[in-house]
Amino acid sequence: MLVNAVYEMKNYPVVLLSTVISPLSLLLVITFVTNGNLFGTAIEGGLIMVFFSSGIALQSDLSHLKNDFKLQDMIVSSPTSSRLYMVGMTLAEIVYSIPALAILVVLAGIYLHPSLIQIAILSIVLLLMFAVSVAIGFMLSTFSSDVVQSYAFSRLLSLLFATLPPVYYPITYVPAPFNYLAYLSPTTYAAEIMHSATGYLNIPVSMVIFDWIVLLLVCAIILFIAIKKTRWKNV
Repeated sequence: MLVNAVYEMKNYPVVLLSTVISPLSLLLVITFVTNGNLFGTAIEGGLIMVFFSSGIALQSDLSHLKNDFKLQDMIVSSPTSSRLYMVGMTLAEIVYSIPALAILVVLAGIYLHPSLIQIAILSIVLLLMFAVSVAIGFMLSTFSSDVVQSYAFSRLLSLLFATLPPVYYPITYVPAPFNYLAYLSPTTYAAEIMHSATGYLNIPVSMVIFDWIVLLLVCAIILFIAIKKTRWKNV
């Protein structure tokens, strides 16, 4: 956490700006285009983007430490387990994202006025999305041979899962047949649950249950694949 987040943020304050500008820039665009009508969903989309992008960014940081500093070789040779190492790096990504999260949480509290049940629903969905992205990021980092390649993967995955899908706005704004393509992304199901929970999307209860089932299955499958396919010691 100190090496990968605190020291970096302290020595290079520009990284604070970079962590904030991506989710807030799209929030502002959606707000201006819709004259503020979708400000609430844009806040929720920003939260999804921060959590998902933070987990995906884990692969770049892990790849940098593994390939440039040989840190993973030292960890492998020590009593430290891969699970403990992953938990530490995951917490570092949370610390790294605190500036953006703080702004979005304050905006959500002021504008959305969520109840305790809504807060619980949003928190569970965001944690599931974070778990999915962390698993993907950790798995890809063990296969990556260069940090440049990892940066390319991070940008591509963030675009495919956190920018293109309808997370900043309800899926009802996506015309057919593109709305069906949107369901290829797990973030679409997460956004539907969040938009429905806060009253921005009216869908049947059966659809909400289906969204939860898909989201939980995707999370379980990706975590299982990550555990089975991650190369920890053969690096």
